[in-house]
Amino acid sequence: MVHIKRLQEGGTDIIAVIGEIDASSSIELDLAIAKSVGEGFKKILVDCHALEYISSAGLGVFMSYIEEFRDKNIKMVLFGLKDKVTNTFEILGLADLLNIRENKTEALKLANELSV
Repeated sequence: MVHIKRLQEGGTDIIAVIGEIDASSSIELDLAIAKSVGEGFKKILVDCHALEYISSAGLGVFMSYIEEFRDKNIKMVLFGLKDKVTNTFEILGLADLLNIRENKTEALKLANELSV
């Protein structure tokens, strides 16, 4: 079960993911990111503080946007990952492909640097 909240803050879209992302709930994550892109946001932060688990389907959602983000100059930064979630990203080599930071302040700073 997952709950996703979106919050706009100074031109940045923040997507808060609460719970677990598996094959069925990854669709909700995909819709939230697609909405953010559709609304023209160039900076997207994904708040993972309350993300307990992510399956390969959930990881696939993030991976599916990498090329589109590059083409449209959209910066996505994930932050607040729990150790076990970070390990999942690292094992699959995704930590190198995605922008991951410890907290919201660092994530915002990176998003701003990347968008210059």
